[in-house]
Amino acid sequence: MRKQLQDLLKRRVEQCVSQERTKAWNCPKIERKKESCLKRKAEIVKSKATGKITDIREENDISVVSYDVHFQYLIKQKDLLILEEEIEQRRAEFFNNELIEELEVHPNLQRDLKDYFVPSDDRDERLSYEYNRLRAVQYAERWWNEFNPAYKRFENDCTNFISQCLRAGGAPMRGIPNRNRGWWMTNTWSFSWTVAQSLRGYLGSSQVGLRSREVASPRELLLGDIICYDFQGDGRFDHNTIVTGKDAFGMPLVNAHTTNSRMRYWAYEDSTAYTPQIKYKFFTIVDDR
Repeated sequence: MRKQLQDLLKRRVEQCVSQERTKAWNCPKIERKKESCLKRKAEIVKSKATGKITDIREENDISVVSYDVHFQYLIKQKDLLILEEEIEQRRAEFFNNELIEELEVHPNLQRDLKDYFVPSDDRDERLSYEYNRLRAVQYAERWWNEFNPAYKRFENDCTNFISQCLRAGGAPMRGIPNRNRGWWMTNTWSFSWTVAQSLRGYLGSSQVGLRSREVASPRELLLGDIICYDFQGDGRFDHNTIVTGKDAFGMPLVNAHTTNSRMRYWAYEDSTAYTPQIKYKFFTIVDDR
């Protein structure tokens, strides 16, 4: 089983830099990534993948193997080299030690039903702070593929991770203990700390403490700013990322959790969750001084 998975990874790595599409076998996700690179005048010049088996179980006569793959893509764009990284969670099924199915396990989207609105009586309150973008980015780089034991870990961890990055940058918590108010985490937490839709609502409406300004273009974002994703385009936001770099044309590169990613191109066109109806919100963090 291990040898077959190793051979599969080898083919995927070779596909990243090959100009030919094999009719017998190809990975659609890698083709989407190559097409996304082509749109931004970039190319994958080198790729590396390492796998780690996390679980093996028997289901009737089928052996089900769960494993993680750490993909690294060296992307060249003009004179800039970008190292993009991503962790895939995958599952393979074997019958009589022969591989019969292999696929990526997609995390469930966070389809939350709660909207968040800042109460109008908070506007006279003031929480002075200066957002330290460098510290927010340093935190995103340190923990992009790990979970800080100082915080609770969630199965869908994308918004929890982004909140931690914002907090590392000095954003002040407020609203304790009302989960529908403010942005905070202690032994429990506000919806805006952990839920994609609620954080998007908070960023778009907060007048106190952690505040932001929506901008029209991703090019306007700075390091440490936030992008919110509505993959279905139905007004319910599913995902958040933090800007940790810029490409050769000044477009954002982002870090994220759930599908742990580092220096990923902001548009997520290679994501299995991507649809043509996707909508984005771009928020630049505003100091409150």
